[in-house]
Amino acid sequence: MVAPLEPDGNGIKPHHFVGIEEPNGIAVPNDPSRAAAQVTRRVLPRYEQALRTVHRNAVDQPEPPHRPAPPQVSHVLTLTYYSDGALGAPYGSVPSNARMTLYAHGFQYHPHQAAFLLPAAYGEDGRALRVHAVARELAAQGIGVNLRHTTTAATAPSITTARPAIPAPTSTSVAARHQ
Repeated sequence: MVAPLEPDGNGIKPHHFVGIEEPNGIAVPNDPSRAAAQVTRRVLPRYEQALRTVHRNAVDQPEPPHRPAPPQVSHVLTLTYYSDGALGAPYGSVPSNARMTLYAHGFQYHPHQAAFLLPAAYGEDGRALRVHAVARELAAQGIGVNLRHTTTAATAPSITTARPAIPAPTSTSVAARHQ
């Protein structure tokens, strides 16, 4: 078995190999001359091509690429997952130019709670898609979006809200109503 090895040193770093088709190893016969011919024909051309590309990458990109920092924003909207499963933001904390975007993506204003809330009826996937769309649109307007939980990280919020239990009618309660 013959396989090419990664080149040593010379400023070559792991990120220089990203996206390069590396040559595979091959099985060779016991005869040294036939083995040398197969290595020369099948391994060396691919190895040399990959090595040239690695060296070119080392020159073009000496340091690994880093993700750029996010752009600075003038306003920030913090959406909160509340312990009762609601997702929203207090009205006073929502920038005025973000309100129509929230409405457009299904958030509803609840005056008795003084908050914009996204109904749980959309389900987890629907809510995630709506929050993603809101974040993209607001980012285009220069408004950042944060997501927070009101509960600690150890306890995840409940997605469904608690409803009062309605007792099932018993035969005595049904009979009492008919008398």
